[in-house]
Amino acid sequence: MVRSRFEAIEKTVRGRTTRAIGRARYAAIGGAIGGAVGGLISRNAASTGAGIGALIGAIVGETRTDVDSLFEELAGSVGVSGLTGGDGSPEDDGADEVDGADASGS
Repeated sequence: MVRSRFEAIEKTVRGRTTRAIGRARYAAIGGAIGGAVGGLISRNAASTGAGIGALIGAIVGETRTDVDSLFEELAGSVGVSGLTGGDGSPEDDGADEVDGADASGS
């Protein structure tokens, strides 16, 4: 019981940390791009552009982290067909075979 509670807490903390790091990463990228574009105009526009870019980046980071986690959850529960074989190895679609013989000519 204590172990399952610890695992639940660990999963929650990991999820919050991942989301915060995603927001911060995209906010930094957005701020840099906004500052660079604004810097082409003036010093004041650079700081305003950096602020607006950071805000947009944080919003994109929040959305992107949610979408990525949702995709991973769906892929795990449904299984990704076509990417791997049933045993987890890449599928062999027979593309290297020519007229029933393999590529080595045998």
